[in-house]
Amino acid sequence: MEALGAIDLSVARGEFLSLLGPSGCGKSTLLRIVAGLSPPTSGRCELSLGGEPGRGHPAGHIGFVFQDPTLMPWSTVSRNVELPFRLAGRVRSIERDRVAAALRAVGLAGFAHAYPHQLSGGMRMRVSIARALVTDPDLLLLDEPFAALDEITRLALNDDLLRLWEASRPTILFVTHSVFESVYLSTRIAVMTARPGRIAVDLPVNLPQPREHAIRTSADYAQMCETVSAALAGAMAARDPR
Repeated sequence: MEALGAIDLSVARGEFLSLLGPSGCGKSTLLRIVAGLSPPTSGRCELSLGGEPGRGHPAGHIGFVFQDPTLMPWSTVSRNVELPFRLAGRVRSIERDRVAAALRAVGLAGFAHAYPHQLSGGMRMRVSIARALVTDPDLLLLDEPFAALDEITRLALNDDLLRLWEASRPTILFVTHSVFESVYLSTRIAVMTARPGRIAVDLPVNLPQPREHAIRTSADYAQMCETVSAALAGAMAARDPR
């Protein structure tokens, strides 16, 4: 079954782009194609990450955070975060320093020697984010990372993600089902149709930067949420033009 239709999407360096659409519309498939984990059956995906555009994906230039933290239960938090370096065959003092810095950045400096089963769901997701950030990626892909968390934890991690993005400004592609989350986080939202997924509407989010938590109660935020909700409803009702 075809997951994606004709997708025409360009993302500028440093953007925070959310992909918003119904379940099964191909959002995760699109992220996997961008990451080089799944080849497209037609068309092409070109990335320019600190070099010339091409189909190659330079090691360390892409970070991926999945919906499940996918941590190794037998390894400590620090060992989980240093996994990209171990896979590359280099774990020296400089890499260990970067692991420690990544854990400080996500608020887990005191948990380096803990094991995943000793952490809450939100803390395990912070470990997953630290692992994605430890290589200082140019492109960060997040596939519904907060979907399984309670609302309070989710809001806190939204703020943490924005703080991390503002600090180093990687390009972010963020998959979500939440209109409210997409408006709060993004500089731009691409609304997708039902399967086979296509980009139905591409909306800039012209809210003040940096985002403050109080913006969630502003009239501008509410109006943008209404605009995105209407676009999503229209996209879900759209039929494949074929």
